[in-house]
Amino acid sequence: MKLREQMPELQGATTWLNGETSNSELVGQKPTLIHFWSVSCHMCKEAMPDVNNFRDQYKDELNVVAVHMPRSEDDLDLEQIKSVAAEHDITQPIFVDSELKLNDAFENQYVPAYYVFDKDGKLRHFQAGGSGMKMLEKRVNRVLDEMKKED
Repeated sequence: MKLREQMPELQGATTWLNGETSNSELVGQKPTLIHFWSVSCHMCKEAMPDVNNFRDQYKDELNVVAVHMPRSEDDLDLEQIKSVAAEHDITQPIFVDSELKLNDAFENQYVPAYYVFDKDGKLRHFQAGGSGMKMLEKRVNRVLDEMKKED
């Protein structure tokens, strides 16, 4: 995805965990962080406490959606996805992308990967890899500050 492109429709999930959400619920009110992760990704699991702290810290100002992207056949086991999600306190909606439909819509190649969209659903920041939550936080704060100036 290129910066300023519109958030792809959240369609094609094989299932949703922790409730389902849609673009119409996400776009228009506040910015959205969509993060891709996988049960077989060690870096994803290491980064999850930071993602959760981030989610909790910005819960009133930011939508957060997790996307489970399988990297192999082993990653398709729904019970394992549920187990790892519970173990790592992933309470936000989880789009289970077992057929890689959303992954393809995002043109995503990485886990973990983080996409920050402004309240109008335009991509403002992309980042991949386990580290860099500070950079992610800076980008989210920039989008939130812009939103406050508009009000």
